[in-house]
Amino acid sequence: MDEPTDIESAATVLVKELIKSRKVVATAESCTGGWIAKAITGVDGSSQCFGYGIVTYSNGAKESLSGVDPAKLNEHGAVSEAVVREMAEGVLAMSGADYAVAVSGVAGPTGGSKEKPVGTVWFGWATRKKDKIKSEADRQHFPGDREDVRAQTVMAALLGIRERLRKDG
Repeated sequence: MDEPTDIESAATVLVKELIKSRKVVATAESCTGGWIAKAITGVDGSSQCFGYGIVTYSNGAKESLSGVDPAKLNEHGAVSEAVVREMAEGVLAMSGADYAVAVSGVAGPTGGSKEKPVGTVWFGWATRKKDKIKSEADRQHFPGDREDVRAQTVMAALLGIRERLRKDG
């Protein structure tokens, strides 16, 4: 099957593969404001593979809803590897899901810095294997305006979940 090229198609393919694999995904979102969860739940039958998503836009929400250590927020900032890993691990642990994705980024048009320019997005990935949680993170930089950055983040999240699902195969 060809790779999906739009959010709706990517979500549809992901939901079908999650259902077929009998796996569940959860989301913890900052810069996308719930768009990843919206894309997944927009697909008929998604209740079989999605049951938990949180929007942790503020630092306080990251701490209270996904268990991010305030010291890591202070040391690294919200847009960082340390924070998205904890977001992903936290939502995975709370939800009981098999996979989780967390995103935190600078969508713009303001808020960027030399170290974290507009378009910088950190992705946290967490996977449950029996009783163990494994996490990883990666940083991407997306061009365009605020909506472009957010849409590219959603697409990358959907494809990233699918990639991990297939890898676990």
